[in-house]
Amino acid sequence: MSEEKSSAVYIGLVNPKSPTNVGAVLRAAGCYRVDAVRYTGQRYARAAQYQTDTKNRAETIPLNRVEVLSDDLPADMQVVCVELIEGATPLPEFVHPPKALYIFGPEDGSTDQQVVDRADSVVYIPTEGCMNLAATVNVVLYDRLAKGDLSFANDALISHSKDRNSRAKIR
Repeated sequence: MSEEKSSAVYIGLVNPKSPTNVGAVLRAAGCYRVDAVRYTGQRYARAAQYQTDTKNRAETIPLNRVEVLSDDLPADMQVVCVELIEGATPLPEFVHPPKALYIFGPEDGSTDQQVVDRADSVVYIPTEGCMNLAATVNVVLYDRLAKGDLSFANDALISHSKDRNSRAKIR
């Protein structure tokens, strides 16, 4: 009998327009051990021919177009909307759930109200102005990592993760 994972992370992108940002999101998904990336809308599908997934993460992380980001989720997965909305929780104060779908709005708009209403939590990154999509995804995933179990963080991870041209050492 297979054992169910105690944590899972999905990324949901609302009608992303930029293949560059989706490629950067996929790279972040690989770096932060995301289980799946979903998106809505047609803009990315039309632009996907401009391959920007520089680490080919789509080969190992499912990237799927869906009609509704929160459909077909595990029952215990919480929906976390990341959006600049008055009354949202600042990310530094947020406690990440073990299983989460993080929904990020489009680069040129905001998340639909029905998506926000469906969310278990709404968080924002307290910055002056808004960040781009890929930067926002990276910050949220790093925050989750930094507040979580770092038992895997060691020299073996560094050795496996660093660029092959990296030669610097601590002496």
